[in-house]
Amino acid sequence: MKIALLTDGIMPYILGGMQKHSAFLAKYLTLNGCKVSLFHCVNNGCEIPSSKDVNEVLFNGTNELHKIVGLEFPELKKIPGHYIRESFRYSEEIYEEIRSEINDYDFIYVKGFSGWKLLQEKKNNLKTPPIGINFHGMNMFLPVKGVKSRLSQFLFRNPVSFNMKYSDFVFSYGGFVTNTIEKTGINNNKIIELPTGIEEEWLKEDAVKSVSDPIRFIFIGRYDLVKGIKELNQAILEMKDYSFHFSFIGPFQEKNKIIANNVSYEGTVNENSIIKKHLSCSDVLVLPSYSEGMPNVILEAMASGLAILATNVGAVSLMVNNENGLLLNHVSSSSIKMGLIKFIEMNDVDLMHMKDKSRILVERDFLWSNIINNLVTELTEKVLKQ
Repeated sequence: MKIALLTDGIMPYILGGMQKHSAFLAKYLTLNGCKVSLFHCVNNGCEIPSSKDVNEVLFNGTNELHKIVGLEFPELKKIPGHYIRESFRYSEEIYEEIRSEINDYDFIYVKGFSGWKLLQEKKNNLKTPPIGINFHGMNMFLPVKGVKSRLSQFLFRNPVSFNMKYSDFVFSYGGFVTNTIEKTGINNNKIIELPTGIEEEWLKEDAVKSVSDPIRFIFIGRYDLVKGIKELNQAILEMKDYSFHFSFIGPFQEKNKIIANNVSYEGTVNENSIIKKHLSCSDVLVLPSYSEGMPNVILEAMASGLAILATNVGAVSLMVNNENGLLLNHVSSSSIKMGLIKFIEMNDVDLMHMKDKSRILVERDFLWSNIINNLVTELTEKVLKQ
């Protein structure tokens, strides 16, 4: 099967969950026998990597993509809506690169707005192979905090709806993400549920074989009100009578840090080996977000043998249940505090069972090799029969 993958970047050239997901798609579709043509970008002003460099990053010299087209993401005047306009300009550049070979592909997988111009032409009767689009967590239709975030949502909703409407298929993580997509007017028969995944190497690391004393919690991410970080900080401040340690990994300004002997900040960490080291010293990952798609950090923590405390949003419930963690129904300092206390007061046997169950669930349901095999099967059966 020949697949064109249109994306707004891949790791490590652009950091982000969508970019990490794109890199894994390109890699594992290729390893599954597909001929993948990758259309990607780097940030404005950055050097575009050679095809050799991209293949080395993805495969360590053992394989290669069918074709790689690297572009520079446009940069326009920074006024409200500039990212939307930049994204459309970028989609125009991709369209110019792919238009002459458009019908050489069996399927076109679009990430975000990368296929916007192509879909506009499809609306105007351009003949194309089936196109599937993935906007990941659909955060533009979910609860947010702050005026700036609400304005951003307003600007994104119409373009996102247009792109999904004129795609043949819309990818969803599943769970509440599918419900959100359906509420925008997309028929369920257009939706392909595809969870995110993790590489098997995460399971090769030895998991924690015991519970720490005192119990160790960890948060990995940026300081963002949508992540429930304000409520989490408040919960921690109200728990001075409890014995525990809490580590934060991510970019935190001094003004947003808690000053306490049992709270530490490790800064921004990008290397997997160091993230694994921090996870191996922890017991519970905490992610009390207002909205999420299907966070990779939860799978990384599960593979490292951690229990999970998270909000029941997006597709989180596909990864976390009462066997390997606790799900919060809403975000508040009191609900987070209650969740943290439940773990603190849990006996070691029960907590160890949760930690073990996390690894079992990852190995069973969330390895990229299995996910891509299922995707190729579904594309063959459902898409190519159109």
